[in-house]
Amino acid sequence: MSAENGTNGIPDTSAGSTPPAGPRPEPLRFFGTTWVDHGNGYAARRAGLAVGSLAVAAAACFVLRVAYEGLRIAAVGGFVSLLMIVMFAVCSALAFRHTWSGFTSRPDPDRQASLRGLLTIGFVGTLLAYFFRTFTEAPGETLHRAEYDRAREEYEKRTTRRSRNPSKKRRRS
Repeated sequence: MSAENGTNGIPDTSAGSTPPAGPRPEPLRFFGTTWVDHGNGYAARRAGLAVGSLAVAAAACFVLRVAYEGLRIAAVGGFVSLLMIVMFAVCSALAFRHTWSGFTSRPDPDRQASLRGLLTIGFVGTLLAYFFRTFTEAPGETLHRAEYDRAREEYEKRTTRRSRNPSKKRRRS
């Protein structure tokens, strides 16, 4: 295995080594390129991400609870309190669904930009999506593995096609 420079799992070329031929895997957030061979602390990173995302989601729920208590102390009324609860619940559910589907397909950049506010409000849903996804894989691993395998296959096809000497090609009559 080649040495990594610690930034996104890109092979270190400073020691005179040449980068591997062909496509390189795209690094995942929190995992770099360890998802390719499940080495270099991959399982520990998955466990850490699961614990971390659940802890941050719990802390976020505590902050939302404090905000709700603030509204109750301010006596803004039951309708506003209910509206806040429904807003965070709906936004969290939509953020969960959007994040979950983003693990298996590339999201549309225009749609992503238009949903930025909603996803910010529903950040608890995003954190919970990360928590549940880490039980099966690194979040986004299936999508990146499919793209990487497809790129490797295409690269192999291109290089094997060019491996023969074209001057010795037999002409069809």
